[in-house]
Amino acid sequence: MTDEMKQQILSRVDHTALKAFTTWADIEKLCNEAIKYKTASVCIPPCYIKRIKEKFGTELKICTVIGFPLGYNTTETKAFETKNALENGADEIDVVINICDVKNGEFEKIETELALLRGIVKDKILKIIIETCYLDHNEKIKLCQIVSKTGADFIKTSTGFGTAGAVAEDIALFKKHIGEETRIKASGGMKTAEDHLTFFNAGADRLGSSSAISAFYPSVS
Repeated sequence: MTDEMKQQILSRVDHTALKAFTTWADIEKLCNEAIKYKTASVCIPPCYIKRIKEKFGTELKICTVIGFPLGYNTTETKAFETKNALENGADEIDVVINICDVKNGEFEKIETELALLRGIVKDKILKIIIETCYLDHNEKIKLCQIVSKTGADFIKTSTGFGTAGAVAEDIALFKKHIGEETRIKASGGMKTAEDHLTFFNAGADRLGSSSAISAFYPSVS
């Protein structure tokens, strides 16, 4: 793979560190790598947003997660989390839908929640994680429609904490059922350079990955 192709892919990567035991040293390393390799953003726990903003300023985009990783926080809690993240300096918000609502068939509740969050995020980037590993075919299609209708910028496959991550078949399904303005983020399970290339070629506009840089540049530990 050429360096040009590597950079094309890395420019779409949300360079990610979301483990429960992520340290500030881990975050600093992540941010320095993101700046060096020009990734789309760093995707980090909300508790580190302000500290990253203070140290790195506008050198990189800060993405964070809301209602993560299970999604069943109340709408009011997600709204507060989102406002707080934006106040602290987040540029992009990745929020997990309430999968309980999906399984109960309460799609109007999901639509109301996502519309509210779209209003809070305003002109910042909003990505909706639907956690495909827990959904059937029809649920995925319905959520493609709701995510598009409520104006999110991206529909995202996975948290990386579920029973499975992104699969190429879901990217193809999304492309058939999302609106023209909605983009796709694949996340979870990408380890090798080939994995990242597969989802890039499948049409994912963003890749959520903790392994992209080390996959393309194995000397980076």
